Amino acid sequence: MGPSAKRILVPTVAMLALLAVWELVCRLGVVPAYLLPAPSQVIVALIADVPTIWQHTVTTLVEAAVGLAIGVVIGFVLAVLMDRFETFYLALQPLITLSQTVPAIAVAPLLVLWFGYGLLPKVVLIVFITFFPVAVSLVSGFRSVDPDQIDLMRTMHATTWQIFRYVKLPAAAEPFFAGLKISATYAIVGAVIAEWLGGFSGLGVYMTRVRKSFSYDKMFASILVISVLSMALLGLVGVLERVCMPWKREERKAKKER
Repeated sequence: MGPSAKRILVPTVAMLALLAVWELVCRLGVVPAYLLPAPSQVIVALIADVPTIWQHTVTTLVEAAVGLAIGVVIGFVLAVLMDRFETFYLALQPLITLSQTVPAIAVAPLLVLWFGYGLLPKVVLIVFITFFPVAVSLVSGFRSVDPDQIDLMRTMHATTWQIFRYVKLPAAAEPFFAGLKISATYAIVGAVIAEWLGGFSGLGVYMTRVRKSFSYDKMFASILVISVLSMALLGLVGVLERVCMPWKREERKAKKER
């Protein structure tokens, strides 16, 4: 069995084994169905409520996409400023770190109070929790560049933009995508948390409604959808990473040939 097949087969078998144990425990009545529905019940509930879940999913995706895009832009701008100007780094680094010590669940009610129940508070919360991984990973990547490379570019009369474009940006690409993967999962979670505390549509709103009606099979169905969305975003970031970093493919090929 090749390494690629093993990476797919092992987690698949582990997941199927977990689902089988879960199903068996529920079928044998070890845990009451109203507390923990069986996977088969969750799938049935998901299929039965597909139109409603789809409408709420679209809302959550829009919120996550808009918030993530803005968060990435803000994180990138902050990282560039912190790398370019030492004063910015010294001033912003502790503030950015401090911002992440505040739990999102504590910020969400304030945003709803200030901005209402529409799209804006959800987007603001997502931006708040997604800009940090991007900013920190980019600053780390920019500062990891060998000073000798920068000195060499300067001896060749390279401009500040050329040094950034051809030295610092490629060096920060890998840390950036690592941070982006974290932010992508945070975006979905942040949207759901914001929807829990107020809104008219979204998976968080749907979860609140079905929980109040004790439809736990539908609640688990919404959790399944949230997990699938997070995995899909991670996959999308992975594809974008391979497109933007073609040299990584060549490095992997060279390792396999050795």
